[in-house]
Amino acid sequence: MIATAPFAKRLLQWYGDHGRKDLPWQGTQNPYKIWVSEIMLQQTQVATVSPYYERFILAFPDVRDLAAAPVDDVLHLWTGLGYYARGRNLHAAAKLIVNEHQGQYPATLEGWCALPGVGRSTAGAILAIAHGQRQPILDGNVKRVLARYFAIDGWPGDKAVESRLWQHAETLTPHLRVQDYTQAIMDLGAMVCRRRQPLCNRCPQRLHCAALLGDSVHAYPSPKPHKKRPIRSVAMLLLFDSKQQVLLARRPPSGLWGGLWSLPECDLGEDIDHWCQSRLGLKVEVNPPWPSFRHSFSHFHLDVTPIPTHVKNANAVMEKHETVWYNVKRPDRRGLPAPVKRILEQLRTTP
Repeated sequence: MIATAPFAKRLLQWYGDHGRKDLPWQGTQNPYKIWVSEIMLQQTQVATVSPYYERFILAFPDVRDLAAAPVDDVLHLWTGLGYYARGRNLHAAAKLIVNEHQGQYPATLEGWCALPGVGRSTAGAILAIAHGQRQPILDGNVKRVLARYFAIDGWPGDKAVESRLWQHAETLTPHLRVQDYTQAIMDLGAMVCRRRQPLCNRCPQRLHCAALLGDSVHAYPSPKPHKKRPIRSVAMLLLFDSKQQVLLARRPPSGLWGGLWSLPECDLGEDIDHWCQSRLGLKVEVNPPWPSFRHSFSHFHLDVTPIPTHVKNANAVMEKHETVWYNVKRPDRRGLPAPVKRILEQLRTTP
């Protein structure tokens, strides 16, 4: 029998006493549920994901339900979770599994990685937890744990640094209890080896952590090279028809907010009347703008200025993309970007 190495042995003992055991996706080896949770957990914290996951599984209990659902239903349940490409990729992958693989999930790392939105770490986590395969993982939490434990210099997003981390992840992953180990190392990063205010005195690896022994925990992992986020400004047009419905347009399938329904946008300073006439075929009466607000992405800030307008010929929309007159008092199931949802919610609650 293969003995468990000291790192894994200490971690598993800690997990038995302190690890999380009540997350909504735990206690199952169902590949579908594990896959959904792992996709949602990409770049998103557990506390945020949990209610979204529960609603999603309730709406789409298995992969066939997900594959058969309209993408609008999927994105509606994703609204507010961010990184919407994850939802689109999940839906597309479900269709592939059902239509091309007869509902059978991949059994290999390569098979999972061939699906949209599934990378090496996500695939490894699914196979480890669902099938007990010995597969290393390297999500953000694990990168932080290993960068500190081995005092690895450099930003983990750098290919050379990431390669070193993968080598350590492979070496440390045990042959036994791989399901528990996979959850344990994620828990250690989330609960103890935190980005800020790490609880080193509670860490099972504290006597062997190179960063702690060198009194340099906060130096690892090295931060991403600083790049000032640019600021973009946009006007979001609230185009009202005679029934006080608002015009929404579906965005292109790729790019920012791909596939979601949004308010028409134009540059600030644009002649709104001329823009609506030339782009949408609408004659409008422009009202004073609402106060601007900022919505931040990982790579830029977006300053949004809502501009209400009254449409005089609402049945003459000539927008190239799909459009709909949306009743804010009776919201339906469609995916909305967070800033648009905020604006429409403000409209809905205004007497």
